[in-house]
Formats: sequence, C-alpha cells, structure tokens
Amino acid sequence: MKNIEFIKKKERLLAIIIRDSYTCEGVEFLTPEDFSQQVAYMHHPAGKAIDAHVHNPAHRNVFLTQEVLFIKKGKLRVDFYDDYEDYMESCVLCAGDVVLLVSGGHGFHVLEELEMIEVKQGPYSGDADKKRFSGIKEEEVRIRSSDGFYTGK
Repeated sequence: MKNIEFIKKKERLLAIIIRDSYTCEGVEFLTPEDFSQQVAYMHHPAGKAIDAHVHNPAHRNVFLTQEVLFIKKGKLRVDFYDDYEDYMESCVLCAGDVVLLVSGGHGFHVLEELEMIEVKQGPYSGDADKKRFSGIKEEEVRIRSSDGFYTGK
C-alpha cells in the first residue's frame, strides 16, 4: 500500500506507519484481525450517514500492549528495536502521521516541538507496563526514508 510503511525484523512486524498523505475510499482496516489494537482509515463523502450504534460487551485477552501515536504537530524520531532490544532502524514522523507500535521495543527523540496523542489498551499500570533499557547513541542512528533507503542523522 502506498504511503504505508511496515517496519519488520524478518517476518515479525514491529510497527505500521500511516503517512499523512495516505488516502483511500470508504473504510480500510490496516491491521490484521488478530491484533489487540485495530486501526482503520475512513474516507466518506459529505452527507454519508453512519448508523448509530453501541458496542456489545466482548471479553478480550490482551497479552501485549500495542499503542497508536497520532502526530498533531512537530517531528518525532522513532527508534525501533526487536524483542531482544537490538536496534533495527529509525523513522521520522511528521504532523498528520500515525504509527501503530505492534511489537518489539521503541524509543523516541523529539526533533521539533511536538504534540501527539497516544492510544493504547488500559488501564495503564505505570512502570509495571514496561521494561526500560539503554537505547542507541546519536551516532548509531539510521533513518529509514519512506522509499526504504537509509541515511545518517
């Protein structure tokens, strides 16, 4: 899909980036059915009615927290790590971009004053929700561009 990037280590999906320039008609789910966090893109014409509804109670088991970041303003570098805390690559997100952090680890570096919204499963239990580790040094950063090529810092 154009303007959607999949960050992977071998076949393991670490993240999905939906660039601000992405568009489609109607509703398109961008995540597999088995993800605990579902992300869909919706594009409807003026006047489209979406039926009023409530959601039925449904028991769900969540084994791994997945989070979605919506970049409202600024630039954010996301450093991606695999499940073993090994650095993979970095990507820069700009206003309008969205990222679903699926698995592995991640760290962030604010490049320009940032406003973002984070959505993840709750309730949040503070430090019990995560294991912190030492990230990469600035000279180790490899920025992955949307065309798949790497650049230095």
